[in-house]
Amino acid sequence: MITRFFHLQAVLIAFLLLLTPSAHGLEIEPFRTANRSPMVQPFGLPAETSSNLAAAGHWHTSLTQDIASIYSTSTAANEQILLDGELYRWTLAARYGVTDHLELGLELPFVMQGGGFLDGFIIDWHKWWGLPQGGRDTALKNRLSYTYTKNGVRQLAMGHASGGIGDISLLGGYKLIDQRADNDHDTLTLRTQLKLPTGDSANLLGSGSVDFSLFLTGSMNRYTDWGMLGVYAAAGGMVSSDGEILKHQRQNMIGFGNVGLGWAPASWINFKVQCDLSTPFYKDSSLPELGKGSALLTFGGTLKLPGSYLLAIGVGEDIAVATAPDVTFHLGLSKQF
Repeated sequence: MITRFFHLQAVLIAFLLLLTPSAHGLEIEPFRTANRSPMVQPFGLPAETSSNLAAAGHWHTSLTQDIASIYSTSTAANEQILLDGELYRWTLAARYGVTDHLELGLELPFVMQGGGFLDGFIIDWHKWWGLPQGGRDTALKNRLSYTYTKNGVRQLAMGHASGGIGDISLLGGYKLIDQRADNDHDTLTLRTQLKLPTGDSANLLGSGSVDFSLFLTGSMNRYTDWGMLGVYAAAGGMVSSDGEILKHQRQNMIGFGNVGLGWAPASWINFKVQCDLSTPFYKDSSLPELGKGSALLTFGGTLKLPGSYLLAIGVGEDIAVATAPDVTFHLGLSKQF
């Protein structure tokens, strides 16, 4: 027993030593994720909101995976909606530093939708924490069913699994401010994104629209006696054509942004929380799934792996209920070459 105690004590001491604050703390950067609701995901809501650009003459590459579990049903006087399923999105992105101030890039998403396997786990999770089930516990398990009816006319009906290439996006960034000192780093960047209609809109893999986004993103990182502290934010707008998804109810101008903060106790790990916001993507609807602005809270952190790879791990919750997936599990692997 004494030997086990000293072994445990040694492990705890080693862990605390690893968390000793470092003058080269792991900077706080945004999660590369966005609202993955099946009614929002096909459109060009930017996920890349970092104010750090790829170094001149170098590539920054990332592979992200979002697994979103969706269950939401609402009824109004003349509308009914049911969104029940799971969505998987893998995004391969590459950004190249043309100069110290200019970056160009490309995002290629692959999207799958189906009944999934997480219903039982999420039901048990809600039971454990005493959270409302919202009808998930009485609905059919692990099914895919997206339906929307307005004035007695079925506007959306999808009950089959699908998968394929989503809408490809072209990225651009121009650094406005990059101030670095021994103990701090401040950045401000103007970013653009042009999303092209390359995905199948009939299966909600793409939107059928051309979307253009312009937004500012900035961050401040400070080294303290407690480690690296960081805050970041982004704000901008998107204009788009009607597309093929509920095109008579589409909002052609969307406002969006995020804000986050984090703490890096050591050079190999940080912890952060991020809130993503957007205005409604649809008009003429009183249902939260369509007619209300979304709010998604993601919390987690980043690990620095051997070879200077970065692994981001996050869990997202719809803090504005029914405007985003119930739960989104996020993984992101990135590296600069």
